[in-house]
Order: sequence, then C-alpha cells, then structure tokens
Amino acid sequence: MFSLKGPALKIVAAVIAVIALAFGVYSTFFQSAGYVDGTATIVSIEEDPDYIPDPDKTNDKQYITTVKYTVDGKEYTTKLDSYDPSYKVGGDVKIKYDPKDPTKLTSGFGFGIYLMIAGAVILLLILFLTIKKKISVKNLKETNGEITFAPSEKGEARELYFLTDIGTVKVGHRLEDKDRKVIYEAVMTKFTSMSAFPFDFIDHENGKTTPHLVGHTEETEWNSLLIDNHHTFSFDGRDVWKLLRSVGIKINSRFGGGEGVNPTYTILRDGEEIAFAETTSQYVHEEDAEEHSIASKIPVQGFYRVHTSEKNLDLLFLVLVAMARSGATDEKGGSRRMLFNTLKGE
Repeated sequence: MFSLKGPALKIVAAVIAVIALAFGVYSTFFQSAGYVDGTATIVSIEEDPDYIPDPDKTNDKQYITTVKYTVDGKEYTTKLDSYDPSYKVGGDVKIKYDPKDPTKLTSGFGFGIYLMIAGAVILLLILFLTIKKKISVKNLKETNGEITFAPSEKGEARELYFLTDIGTVKVGHRLEDKDRKVIYEAVMTKFTSMSAFPFDFIDHENGKTTPHLVGHTEETEWNSLLIDNHHTFSFDGRDVWKLLRSVGIKINSRFGGGEGVNPTYTILRDGEEIAFAETTSQYVHEEDAEEHSIASKIPVQGFYRVHTSEKNLDLLFLVLVAMARSGATDEKGGSRRMLFNTLKGE
C-alpha cells in the first residue's frame, strides 16, 4: 500500500492530469478530424434525469440538448455533447459532423476542452508547489544554515513525557517534564495538502525557535516478511531517517523491556545510549495513567515516556518526532526489526 499524501499525491495527480490533458487534446483536435461544418436547429432542452445534483449548490441541474440537421437531403436528430445557457428551442447552433457517418457530431470543443484545462491547471499547480518547496528549503538553509546538532552532553538523569496532538488537523508534538512544563515543542504553523508543513521547533529551555519544513508521511507497506515496510517524511527537504543516520542515530526497538509489554526503544548516537523510550497510552504521566487504568494499558503511537540525561534535546526531540509522525520503529524507517529483536531477546 502506498499512501496518497505529499509526494505520492503529487505523482498520482500528475498521472491523472497527463491522462486528462492527452484525452482532451485527442477529443478536441483529433477525434473530430475530417468533420465538416454545419448548422442544426435545437428541438428540445430537457433536464438530465440521471444527473445527481451537488447538495451544496442551489438549483444545480444539467441539461440535454437535442438538435436536428440535414445532410444530403436526409434529416438527422441527435443529442449534442454540450449545453450552453444561450441555447433556445428553435434556435440554431453551429455543429461539426462526420461526412462518412452524419450521426456523429460535435458542437465544437465539447467536454475535451474542460479536460485540457483541468489537466493543464493540475500540472501547473504541481510545478508551482515543487518550485515553491525548493525555494522554501533554500530560504531555510539561508536562515538556519545546514542542519547540525550539538555534541552529546550528559547532565542530570530525568524522566520526560512526549505527547502528540490528536483530534486536530495541525498535529504538533511536545516534550514535558514531570511538572507538565513544556520544555520542547513542534508547532505546525500552517496545514497544507501537497507541500511540506511549516513548523516552529521551540526549545523553551534555551529560548530558541527554529523554523522547519516537515513533509507528509510516505508509506510503503509490503505483505511480506522478506521486505520491510518503510515509513518516512522529509525534514527540510531531506529524508528524516537518512538525516538521523548521517549523525549516528541508531534505534534498538523491541516489545517489552520496560514496565510492561509496550514497545520500547533504546536510542543511540555513535553507539552511545542517549535515551530510553517506551510507548504509552495518551496518558503519559503516571498519575494520569493511574486515573485511566483501562485506557492507560493501550499503547498509542506518538506518546512516549522518555528517560535521558541529555542536556541538548534538539536531536533526541527530532528522533521522537520522526517515530511519532512516521510510525517507524528503527532508524531505517522500518517496522520489522522490533519483532526480530524481541524474538532474539535483544
């Protein structure tokens, strides 16, 4: 299964647009090649009984226009392939018909012109969004510079709580301490359907806000144990997992290893553990979990209890965001290693 979001949606839209454009060009300029001009008289204009009106539009109707015309002394009656509000019963309309088979006619451009326009508009929109993304990424690099992360620096061990907004289009993430104070968060500033989401990553401990572009999740799922699933998204124009691997991130995941059987993750940087995380329910704080005793036993993607002694949270926070948004459980964007690690007892 391939997700129809972001880049995948662009590809599907582009394919549909090319097909519409090609069919529109063919039906407009080639299908009626060899037709000759003529004039027909409108004999009736009737409401299309098979047309399903749009409930959001008032008086939404579609009409069928029937005309009669004469070719070589023989009269023909047929339906037009188009309708115009200016049409009147008894009025004349210009047509083109096939001299080899006069029953085949068109009133001009017909539906093909609309397909051409729709296809061209979609392709131009995709081109615009692609160029806009490149410009946005370039501007980000000029503002932020290349993506870098501070060296690992150990401090006091602490338990943190990673939460994901649910029930909203603008899905964000935040990292809280035991007193529910937000110490790091990612806030979506605008929702988009095909281009990357603009986010503000806010480090409250250091008073720093950095804009980033977070792409739509791209999913490739295989019904096979031989080929792993892949879940990822772009981060400032780069594949988030390739970015994290390039700075030494590795994730050893398994079922259990914490207080229960929930998925757990040992997050390493250059072979050294920087955090241990456990998937929880949406009630990540222990007191909330106790209050919701039944629901707290159901793990939910995007909610983690995190143990770390890292002072600099930029890299760890991005790892957690990558896990939450993609659903991947290892640094390659896959999901099968967790099962194999559990079976091997790692």
